[in-house]
Amino acid sequence: MSDPISQEQLARRVEAIEWFHRIELPGGVVTPGKIDPSPRLPGLRLPDDLSGRTLLDIGAWDGFFSFAMEARGAKVTAMDSFCWSGEGWGSKAGFDCAREALGSKARSVEMEVLDLSPEKLGTFDIVLFLNVLYHMRHPALAIERVASVTGELLVLETHTDLLDVSDPAIALYDEGELWQDETSYCGPNLPALDLMLRNAGFARIEVIGETPVHRRMARALLHERLHGIPRARSMQQGWVVIHASR
Repeated sequence: MSDPISQEQLARRVEAIEWFHRIELPGGVVTPGKIDPSPRLPGLRLPDDLSGRTLLDIGAWDGFFSFAMEARGAKVTAMDSFCWSGEGWGSKAGFDCAREALGSKARSVEMEVLDLSPEKLGTFDIVLFLNVLYHMRHPALAIERVASVTGELLVLETHTDLLDVSDPAIALYDEGELWQDETSYCGPNLPALDLMLRNAGFARIEVIGETPVHRRMARALLHERLHGIPRARSMQQGWVVIHASR
């Protein structure tokens, strides 16, 4: 068995990795992530005790949510593809580093969302599908694949668009049109999300969080000033967290 990694060695290893998630590691080491996901945890409205529950974290990247759910007692499978493949600026180095430092037992699986099936991966009590859907070229099919491995509860967090449209509708983006991100392809509105989730077999769909109007207005003013995006266009966009259950 190898000797435990020292705080100094861990700090050097962390420094050599380009991180997306800010994760607190043992010994006071904190990864220099581009985002701190911790404020989003309460908004997922999951129990503090997940002992005995199986959980799949789709789009795990550096693994913040995987390790947070494992700390609550869940048996976690972390899944990613694009961010672990080296196709973008991300890699699996952060996840592997954090997993080792935390002594995590989370299983990692490299798989595309559209390849999900019970036969390949099994089913899970809880599935986290956080900020992945708008990266999907085929959102309805992606939700169907995710639903196929969801036993009880799906927690879906995603960008939304066309919030002024009452019928189901999905905005499609040219490469780089949304936030100059060439991997962001779509923005469904709430009726579209509801319909896609019900078509995938979920009986209960509950919106547990969405961008309040005052925050949408503040962002619209900022985008208009900095990027010249019409205020009315930005006001159609937001963010939502949904619980979908059987």
